[in-house]
Amino acid sequence: MLTPSFDSKSKVPLYEQLYRFLRQEIESGGLAADERLPSKRSLAMDARLSVVTVETAYSQLVAEGYIRSENRRGFFVQKAAARPEQSAAVPPQPAPLPEVRQTECRYDFATNAVDAEFFPFSTWAKLTRAVLSRKDSTLLSAAHPQGVPELRQAIVNHLYHFRGIRVQPEQVVVGAGSEYLISLVVQLLGREGSYAVEDPGYPKTEQILSHNGANVLPIPVDQQGLRVDLLEPSGARVVHVTPSHHFPLSLVMPVSRRSALLDWAAEQPDRYIIEDDYDSEFRLSGRPIPALQGMDRQERVIYLNTFTKSLAPSMRISYMVLPPKLARRYQKEFFFYSSTVPSFEQYTLALFMEHGHLERHIWRTRRRYKARRDALLEAAKREGLTEFATFTGGDAGLHLLLQVHRTASEEQLEQAAAEKSIQVYSLSRFYRSGQSSFDEPCFLMGYARLQENNIPDAVHRLVLAWK
Repeated sequence: MLTPSFDSKSKVPLYEQLYRFLRQEIESGGLAADERLPSKRSLAMDARLSVVTVETAYSQLVAEGYIRSENRRGFFVQKAAARPEQSAAVPPQPAPLPEVRQTECRYDFATNAVDAEFFPFSTWAKLTRAVLSRKDSTLLSAAHPQGVPELRQAIVNHLYHFRGIRVQPEQVVVGAGSEYLISLVVQLLGREGSYAVEDPGYPKTEQILSHNGANVLPIPVDQQGLRVDLLEPSGARVVHVTPSHHFPLSLVMPVSRRSALLDWAAEQPDRYIIEDDYDSEFRLSGRPIPALQGMDRQERVIYLNTFTKSLAPSMRISYMVLPPKLARRYQKEFFFYSSTVPSFEQYTLALFMEHGHLERHIWRTRRRYKARRDALLEAAKREGLTEFATFTGGDAGLHLLLQVHRTASEEQLEQAAAEKSIQVYSLSRFYRSGQSSFDEPCFLMGYARLQENNIPDAVHRLVLAWK
């Protein structure tokens, strides 16, 4: 009998907690191949959950290939997904993401956070009531596999006005987080060949691709972004890039490098580019950088974006835009997958976008984050931090890169900052080798979660730690 445990205080939704528990049971061999899972109703009753919560977790597992659904019989563990410990090699455990820490510091320069106080709660509450009154029983019906039409149309309009991207609603697929959508991309494109990723880059991308069976190749990044000249000799067939704002170096890929990347993809019929536009909304000076997708004439770019940064991390709504040819194949071969985002949240977000609330919210938060960035730079100058350290990359995103002109190692400087109750994050953590290409220590300084009135004290403590 399955006995999952849940943390009611966790920010992780219950359906995701259940999904993670079941996935772990399957991967560890606790649930054997072809073993039948409890029905949605019985598991909901035993675990004191709603049937919808169990259904959402099961749908995610079906989507990722861990379980299968058999008509009138129920859900069963897939043979390929079950990996008993005694018969399968245990893959090396990925390093924890740099944002995870065992100790609490007074000031945390994390890059994976936004300020929840900016969320327009009153507007969102008003729209949820409007959705409940207008949709009635429609909310209880299964959503379109690609997402409700209203939300996909709102996304299309947003992309055109904000990013200059012209697409059709039929090309848009809505999913519960970019992790889920990347998993779908691997299934759509296949695991054959290799998937190239930026080095340095966001560690989670490599982890997701690897756990979906893809062979991942790190490709070095220079001052113009990913080294396109190294793709051909690497043998990569698909590449994941962040051209509008590289993480973590805050670089913008120039048009010449983008053209070279598109040329590489066009040379072979099965080459594709996954463009991750994760925080394009937060360009703090000038217009947003045009998307690579807007330059694509050969149908080779798969565009990814999320509402996590612009609204809230707990809002697990992301979307991808498929090239027309891939969109038609998706509709032909992947429509057995159910939508992983509840209809209620999709209709609410669609109204939020249609009424212009998202655009106004982005402009407001952009001004507030710009004020925090400016406060950080001003405090650094006033407290003397800029006498021995240099900030770069401040025009986009929600973090700065800080190069410290000291002979100490990044680890030593991190420890010194921690002793002053400051948490900083070394750049080396984002390199595959664990060693930065910079000659001096560098740190990522995320400022989104710091209140303006706390920034001077945080910088003062950092100067005391390093000076």
